[in-house]
Amino acid sequence: MRMPLSALIGLILTGGFVFCALFAQVIAPYPLEAITGGVWEGPSSTHLLGTDTIGRDILSRLIYGGQITIFVALASSIIAFGLGSFLGFLAAVRGGWIDQGLSRIVDLMMAIPSLIVALVVLSVLPLNLTVLILVIGILDATRVFRLARAVAMDIAVMDYVEAARLRGEGQSWIIFREILPNALSPLVAEFGLRFIFAVLFISTLSFLGLGIQPPLADWGGMVRENKDGLIYGKSAALMPALAIALLAISVNLVADWILSRTTSLKGGRGA
Repeated sequence: MRMPLSALIGLILTGGFVFCALFAQVIAPYPLEAITGGVWEGPSSTHLLGTDTIGRDILSRLIYGGQITIFVALASSIIAFGLGSFLGFLAAVRGGWIDQGLSRIVDLMMAIPSLIVALVVLSVLPLNLTVLILVIGILDATRVFRLARAVAMDIAVMDYVEAARLRGEGQSWIIFREILPNALSPLVAEFGLRFIFAVLFISTLSFLGLGIQPPLADWGGMVRENKDGLIYGKSAALMPALAIALLAISVNLVADWILSRTTSLKGGRGA
């Protein structure tokens, strides 16, 4: 299947964000905390996107902020998918009280808004990247659990899974050799959506002051630092907001294309 233009654009933009995040120290024109101009200067040849509330280069902080934002979002998404997928597959394969117990715990966690839980937990725990990644990853794992369980329940009744059981294969074999390969397509598509959710979640927490802490920079924190400039018609707060929106759109374009390529789960191995 030929890649549509929208997916190609999304892939190029996403690759650009990842490239900037990987080589931020090389690409950024100025150091992260360097004060190189006046307060809220407009775009110029010296500062392509202007300066922020204390005279730091916005482009440099966007690049460094993207590095931190993407790293935290990617790490928390990997934890969410590792934990949520395994527990979802386990619940679907084992059934019985294990399925009921895990499902009720997930239902209880999802009944409380994730932002409220995160704010409460982060207000009493040390604010560092490790804690932030773990909190977001565990909260997001509940959504992954629901998807993984639903997909695995459909796959678990396939003939090739029943044949594996009759051969005497263990549950680890069934989960990792029979269910996982056939559930990858919807999970990969969902990974893109969960990644964007993590980016937005991190930015929200940083805007509220409980996310990524100085001297590190992230896009949500940049919006918070420069929000007062909007009163005076300054665009410093709009640049990181635009970066968040552009990353969300580009990853969603790629995720939608992957999802459109997903065939019926009833097709058996390799479907």
